[in-house]
Amino acid sequence: MTARVAIWDFDGTLGHRRRGTWAECLLEVLDSQQPGHGWAFPELFKALATGFPWHAAHAPHPHLSDPDAWWDHITAVVTAALTRLGTVGPQAAAAATRAAYTEPAAWSLYPRALRVLDQLTAHGWQHVLLSNHVPELPSILAALGIDNRFRAVINSAASGYEKPHPEAFRLAREAAGPTDQLVMIGDNPQADAAGARRAGIDAIWVRRNQHTDTPDLDTAAGILLTPTPTQGRQHPALHEVPPLETTAPGALPIR
Repeated sequence: MTARVAIWDFDGTLGHRRRGTWAECLLEVLDSQQPGHGWAFPELFKALATGFPWHAAHAPHPHLSDPDAWWDHITAVVTAALTRLGTVGPQAAAAATRAAYTEPAAWSLYPRALRVLDQLTAHGWQHVLLSNHVPELPSILAALGIDNRFRAVINSAASGYEKPHPEAFRLAREAAGPTDQLVMIGDNPQADAAGARRAGIDAIWVRRNQHTDTPDLDTAAGILLTPTPTQGRQHPALHEVPPLETTAPGALPIR
């Protein structure tokens, strides 16, 4: 039997935080702790553009593989960002970010995620998750009812390697085991698509132009279910899939 494994990104590909990611989460915290604070999304988005482990994906961080150590680092990054902005009580707001960001009720799957995974499984595909995420990713996956779809979950907060670091893809390949077909599906052109291809893995880029776009998972599944010749190919394949929905002009791009 042909061994076929799909390596999936999570955030922005199979699921998302409904109320937004880090800048939106921090806004929620500030709204709760400091009503009328006056800060807006663009300012927080820019302030949080550096310091997270994935902003320096070339540098391994096994020293942060303990959840508390990982969050101590993130709390320091957020505190520094809020301090630069001149906010009141930056430490308290930063400390509250962990509970707000990891609240399972804040997370959703994209509408077709489970159906696509199960459709592919029925056609002989197995699945590995490879994500740059928080230590609480396993509990988020369990709350969403998706954890049992994967033969392995490789989470950067536990492994110490962020995509597109080669070691992240080596771990995913190792978890996949011997395969006849191995494909990465993700929304980030660098971390997912380019990183996979540098590791010798075919890639499907489910493009999202804005953070509110919805990836077209049905088209991605269709690509996986369509036999493609590999003999004589010199480079890993790249398929680009446009999003299902787009936002109004002027919205901030994802990063």
